[in-house]
Amino acid sequence: MAIKITDECINCGACEPECPNNAIYEGGVEWAIADGTSIKGSFTLMDGTTIDADQRNSPVSVDTYYIVTNKCTECQGFHEEPQCAAVCPVDCCVPDEAYVETVEALMDKKNRLHI
Repeated sequence: MAIKITDECINCGACEPECPNNAIYEGGVEWAIADGTSIKGSFTLMDGTTIDADQRNSPVSVDTYYIVTNKCTECQGFHEEPQCAAVCPVDCCVPDEAYVETVEALMDKKNRLHI
């Protein structure tokens, strides 16, 4: 499952540089699939929607850092554990029960993001 950042986030920013997929954004910042990935052109999101990889999308959160589920691979293929959770001083990077994914699905997502 993807990782989410809870409301306990203190906006320290420790998590953002640790993400190998550039899936973590500061609150209020727009995101794009192309940010930190090798994706060009159209990309199909987890819900089947197709978007342009460079399209700027509305922030998931305005007040705290947030994780783009479509880019989060729980660091599979990069690290033994999610790095955001490993460095978070308040333990607010937790599994997102709304997005349960197998290791195989997370690796497939990683491979699609980093062609």
